[in-house]
Amino acid sequence: MRYAEKIYHRIIVWLVFLILAVPLAVTLLYALATEWGATIVPDGFTLKWMTALWSDPRFLTALWHSLLICFGSLLFSLVLVLPAMFVIAYYFPKLDAVMNILILLPFAIPPVVSSVGLLQLYSSEPLALTGTPWILIGCYFTIALPFIYRAIANNMQAINLRELIDAAHLLGASTWQAAWLVVLPNLRKGATIAVLLSFSFLIGEFVFANLLVGTSYETLQVYLYNMRNGSGHFTSALVISYFFVVLVVTWLANALNRERG
Repeated sequence: MRYAEKIYHRIIVWLVFLILAVPLAVTLLYALATEWGATIVPDGFTLKWMTALWSDPRFLTALWHSLLICFGSLLFSLVLVLPAMFVIAYYFPKLDAVMNILILLPFAIPPVVSSVGLLQLYSSEPLALTGTPWILIGCYFTIALPFIYRAIANNMQAINLRELIDAAHLLGASTWQAAWLVVLPNLRKGATIAVLLSFSFLIGEFVFANLLVGTSYETLQVYLYNMRNGSGHFTSALVISYFFVVLVVTWLANALNRERG
């Protein structure tokens, strides 16, 4: 019976893998194809579209902008959220119910609606932030907050935060020493999951980037939108490159996490 269950689970895993991998494989083939129209397979293969993409200064700038804003937002989020979460979990656990409501607000308010309000607030002095990366960092903070809070909150519950702090107190450590030297290293896996989830979501964000910044600080998704009327091969190369960047960041994060573990 167990052998049949293992076979069934493997079939499900491979089926899911194929469902996810086939569209990417076809997109990669189209990005490498010279022509692909009336035939089942491409007429030939070339690196022309990939070379054209990665030699385009506008694409490299957009990629740099996206990475800078995403990692800046995540760093800003972790610096603010981690101390607040520790205080809530250790000193004010009843506030967790309030936070669970607050982190739903980014999903309750559509980005198009909130963008209109942000344009009204930050299009003139004294806080003229529209068209700058700073407004995107603030918006991306609100997007990343639910992922970061939920992942780290689950990690805190799993490590028995209060028991760890009490044990550190018995050994002579202060509360903040225990938080820095004991609790924080145990939150590494939760923080890694939160960062990867948030990064994969933020780098694909389009509405805020297009409405609040546009081409004045072009991100990867805005660049993709502006290139939509170009060659389909070039666009496919862009999509595959975007997926490759996310894959590399995920691999690096997992590798660093294993080394420190």
